[in-house]
This record gives sequence, structure tokens and C-alpha cells, in this order.
Amino acid sequence: MRNVYNKLVRDNIIDIILKNNEIPGYKILNDEDFIIALKEKFIEESKEIIETKTKDEVINELSDILELVGSLSKQYNISEEELKNKKEGKKTKRGGFDKKIFLEYSDTKQ
Repeated sequence: MRNVYNKLVRDNIIDIILKNNEIPGYKILNDEDFIIALKEKFIEESKEIIETKTKDEVINELSDILELVGSLSKQYNISEEELKNKKEGKKTKRGGFDKKIFLEYSDTKQ
């Protein structure tokens, strides 16, 4: 029986599949396709976090997202310092999410 995945997987997944006496079909992506696959994986992990119910599930999904942030940052040659500075700048200018504000609408003044 064949399980079809067609998605980016972590580096050790091929070894795990082989240890399970399965035969993986895979390829190594070029940089351009890798960036696309990373972005698609980010969407996948973001959707998965919606389904979480426990703290452990949230930790699991957030760790995947952090790994993806690191990989995307590396592909774009973005340092942790650059990312941290951008995050802090946006928080200073636009705020964080601490107040739990959910914007319903904005009417134009006449």
C-alpha cells in the first residue's frame, strides 16, 4: 500500500521510514523549490495549531513553526537579531496581542 505525502518533511523522516521496512520515494529540492515548500509547510503547521486542545499539542505545533521560522530565515539570510529587532519595532509601533483585541469593523467618518 502506498501512502502519498507530497510535502516537505524533517531530515530524519527518511531514516524512520526505512527503519519501518518501508521504501520512501523522495527528492532533494533546489533552493527555489525549498523556499516554496517551506512556505507551504508553514501554512500546514499554522492550520494544525487551530486543532490543538492541550498545552502539549500547542507546544508541539509551535516547535514546528519555530523550526520553519529558522529554516526560512536561513534561506533569506535573516539573522536572529534582525528578526528580533523587527518584532520589537512592530510591537513598539503597532502593539502586541496582550489586550486580546478582536476588531469587528471600522466605519468611515463622513
